[in-house]
Amino acid sequence: MSAPVLPGSSTEASKRLFWPLQTVGWLGYFILHFTAAMGDGKPLSYVSASLSVTACGFVVTSLLRLGYRRLWGLPVPQMAAVAIGLLVLATLLQMKLYVTIAFGYCDDCEIRNVFGYLWYFTSTLYILLSWSGLYFGIKFALQLQQQKEAALRSQNAAHLAQIKMLRYQLNPHFLFNTLNAISTLVLDDKRDTAYRMVVSLSAFLRHSLDSDPEQHVTLMQEIDALNLYLGIEQVRFGERLHMSVDIEPAVREALVPGLILQPLIENAIKHAVSKREEGGRIELIARLDGDMLDLHLHDDGPGLVEADLTANGHPRVGLANTRERLRVLYGERQHLEIRNRVSGGADVHLRLPFTAA
Repeated sequence: MSAPVLPGSSTEASKRLFWPLQTVGWLGYFILHFTAAMGDGKPLSYVSASLSVTACGFVVTSLLRLGYRRLWGLPVPQMAAVAIGLLVLATLLQMKLYVTIAFGYCDDCEIRNVFGYLWYFTSTLYILLSWSGLYFGIKFALQLQQQKEAALRSQNAAHLAQIKMLRYQLNPHFLFNTLNAISTLVLDDKRDTAYRMVVSLSAFLRHSLDSDPEQHVTLMQEIDALNLYLGIEQVRFGERLHMSVDIEPAVREALVPGLILQPLIENAIKHAVSKREEGGRIELIARLDGDMLDLHLHDDGPGLVEADLTANGHPRVGLANTRERLRVLYGERQHLEIRNRVSGGADVHLRLPFTAA
C-alpha cells in the first residue's frame, strides 16, 4: 500500500514531506508485491514487473494528488462527487497498466470472464481508496490543527486590541479632557448637555468593560459603539468634528470583528481633526461588493506621512493590532490599506468577507 500523502498546506515543511512519504509508501508496496510473487512461485526476474507496477502506482497517485488539490474550497457534496470520479478513473488506469505489465511476464495469463476484470478492479480500487483515505484524513487533520492555531492567535490579538482600547479609555489625558468638557458645560449652565455627556461617558466605559472583542457583531452594532465614542469627542471638538455614515442597507447586518473600527476612527480624529484649528470631516462608507464587505473611512485632513503610521520605526499599536486580527481571522481574504486621497485627506480601505448575521 502507498504511504499517506501529506496534503499541501500553508507551510513549506508539509509540502517537502510529501515526496519522502510517497516514496517510502510505494517502496513498501513494492516489497509486499515482490515477496507475494516469490511466494506464488514467480521467477526472480519478476522483480522487473514489481518495479514497473510500483512506478506506475507512484505516477498515478501523484497525478491523483494534483486533482485532489484542486477540489479544496468546493462544497462537500461537489468535492465528494468529483473525488469519486477521479478515483474511478485512476483505478481504471492503474488496473490497465497492472494487467498489461503483469501479463507481459506470463505467457498463459489472461482474463477469462467478467469476474476476472471485477477482481482486478476491486483489488486496485482497494489500494487507491486506502491511499485516498489517508490523503483526505491527513488533510482534514492538518486543517483542523491550523484552524485551532488561528483561533488561538485571533484570541490573543483580540485581547491585545481590548487592552489597547481600555488603555486609551482610561488614559488620564482622555479622561481629563472629557471631565473638563463636562465641567465647562456645568459652568456655562448647560446642565442638560453636561448630563448627556456624563451618560455617554458612562455608557462608553461600560461598553468597554462588557464587550467581548473575540466575538463578531453586526456592522450597525459596531457603529452604535462608535457613536458612544464619537459623542464624547463631539463635545470636545464641537463644530470642528463632522462625522457622517453612509451604510448600504444590504450590509447593515454584516458581521465584523468587535472593536475593529475604533482604532481607525481614533487615528482619523487624531490626524484630521485635532491638529487643525478648523477641524475636519470624517466619512464612513460601507458597500457590498460581490461577496465582500467594502468599507472606506475618508477624512479631509492634510493626509498622512510615514511618521503618522509608525512610532519609533514600528507600526503604531492600534494599526498593527488591527492588521494582525484581520490576518488571523480571514487569512488572505482581507485587505487593509491606508493611503492619501488625490482630493486631499486620507482613505482607509477595509475589505472583509461578507457574512450576514
